[in-house]
Amino acid sequence: MAKKEAKKVEKVEPKKEEKGGSKTYHISKRASDGKWQVKLASGQIAIKLFATQAEAIDYAKTMAGNQKGSIRVHSLKGKMRKE
Repeated sequence: MAKKEAKKVEKVEPKKEEKGGSKTYHISKRASDGKWQVKLASGQIAIKLFATQAEAIDYAKTMAGNQKGSIRVHSLKGKMRKE
């Protein structure tokens, strides 16, 4: 009888970016200095700061458009305002 070799099966988890390649940008107002920040959903550090919410939304729309992503705008109370 021949010995059977057990095949090793490696489980590979796809990275979040490989699933669809889209990124979600969050826009919120910082309590510390009152500036509007744009952050990635998975990020802890702001990508860029702005004096107005409109500037932050324009920037996030540009970034999301370039990378087939989406934006989420948080109200002053922290709830989702609009997409």
